[in-house]
Amino acid sequence: MTLSLSVTALEVRAHSGRLLLAVPEFFLVPGTCLGVRGPSGAGKSTFLFSLAGLVENASGAIAWDTTDLMLLSAETRARFRRNHVGMVFQDFLLFEELSAAANAALPGAYASRARQSGIAQTAQSVLARLGITHGARTVESFSGGERQRVAIARALAANPEIILADEPTASLDRNTADGLIDDLVTLARDEGKTLIAVSHDPAVYTRMDRVIEIVDGRIVSDELNR
Repeated sequence: MTLSLSVTALEVRAHSGRLLLAVPEFFLVPGTCLGVRGPSGAGKSTFLFSLAGLVENASGAIAWDTTDLMLLSAETRARFRRNHVGMVFQDFLLFEELSAAANAALPGAYASRARQSGIAQTAQSVLARLGITHGARTVESFSGGERQRVAIARALAANPEIILADEPTASLDRNTADGLIDDLVTLARDEGKTLIAVSHDPAVYTRMDRVIEIVDGRIVSDELNR
């Protein structure tokens, strides 16, 4: 199953009341690779986290197919993320004392017993596809590129329809970053997943199907890559 995205009258405000993000209308077809660019502090990460149901002081509608995140309780939004969303963070957020396989299989800790075996197998499969075959070696000795690949495997382990990536190449050198984004986009396209990647890296945008630009909390451009 793939999920379309529809955003209507979205506003996100700081606790002070300052407007951080305003999106009157936005639609994304399933299976699209979307890049989100813009200056620092423009609202890119706020947009991404809104789509995951992770922001406070928000109003409007954020609907993945017929599920409007804004109408759900915090607990139900968390369940939606567990079942449908994989997130890749700039800072990896790995457990240093665990192996690549153990880190990648962590979504299984929050899944039903019936799903745990499948999640572990998918984690192993994605790690192998990304070239991470380090056995029981813990990730504390991994390079930045290896760590980010483990983070991608963790995001994909539960086979989510949606991948949300926040600055996935920011901590990497150019060659490693290029390989990483190639891997991420290829995985998303091969499996028909929706990928939304926030980045300052122009190399990320060139691999996307569509690129939007956010400035001062508003979408100011929306372009298809030919």
